Amino acid sequence: MKTPDFPANEANRLKTLESLDVLDTEAEERFDRVTRMSKRLFGVPIALVSLVDANRQWFKSCVGLSASETPRDISFCGHAILGDDIFIIPDAADDERFVDNPLVVDDPHIRFYAGCPLSSNNGSKLGTLCIIDRKPRSLSEEDLATLKDLAMMVERELEAAQLATLDDLTKISNRRGFMTLAQHTLNLCSRQETCASLVFIDLNGFKPVNDNFGHAEGDRALIAFSEQIKGFFRTTDLFARLGGDEFVILFSNTTKPMATELMENFRGELDNYNQQANRGYDISFSYGVVEHDPTKHDNVETLLAEGDKLMYEYKKELRDTVDKPLSANNV
Repeated sequence: MKTPDFPANEANRLKTLESLDVLDTEAEERFDRVTRMSKRLFGVPIALVSLVDANRQWFKSCVGLSASETPRDISFCGHAILGDDIFIIPDAADDERFVDNPLVVDDPHIRFYAGCPLSSNNGSKLGTLCIIDRKPRSLSEEDLATLKDLAMMVERELEAAQLATLDDLTKISNRRGFMTLAQHTLNLCSRQETCASLVFIDLNGFKPVNDNFGHAEGDRALIAFSEQIKGFFRTTDLFARLGGDEFVILFSNTTKPMATELMENFRGELDNYNQQANRGYDISFSYGVVEHDPTKHDNVETLLAEGDKLMYEYKKELRDTVDKPLSANNV
């Protein structure tokens, strides 16, 4: 049996999957409708919407199978998400990668498998729409086209879930998306006994930009700041726009001094951007850093509240400059 490899973008893929907040949720008609159609159209006993998590494949929709998940290391879908096209096994009993797979040898006795990868907006393969039979078979070109069409229906539903967690303007996570991802991260850090630090960010003097340059320019400033965050920090760092001109970053395996150093380095990078952009105003920010303490911060909200408080204490020291337009000098 061959264990499926991990995609090259595994960390980002898992982050995207977690941000949807669909894992371990109740069955939904919008997904069940597609698996019922798949089962009927292809005449197969089993059809699944399978989402490949870190250690398992979990079935958001399942027709013809009693299990709700199986280990990732024996999954067919783990192989399917490695490519862009439909992954087909005409007869698992004749395929050395699967002939001794427990899902082939034992229940549900898979012989035929076809899984169409489900892609997110960023290209990550989150799982598959797959059909399974207990006897060998093949698919025609028309069958393949139909399976792709059905998979696109599932992708649209997943996209709707993803859009609900993204900020419309900046295209980074919104508050809802951040709260979901951050709680996953904090739980993981607690289990592994590693540190994490949250940074609460507020742009300085943002209101005068809207007043003096117009709201469209204010939007461009928010987008530019988000782009600078995305370009500077690690792909494993979580960042979001909470609303208005407030942002947040959660660093895993990072102490408060380390997070502070990162933010000061980012400040320097932002100063360089301001010089090159020459917009007539400079983007600057204030921030508060709090290190996660599992005995003190029982959820993300308490961590955010403390970070917010620390940020405003910092702002208070700069009270006489807060109402000035965004400037590298008022940080």
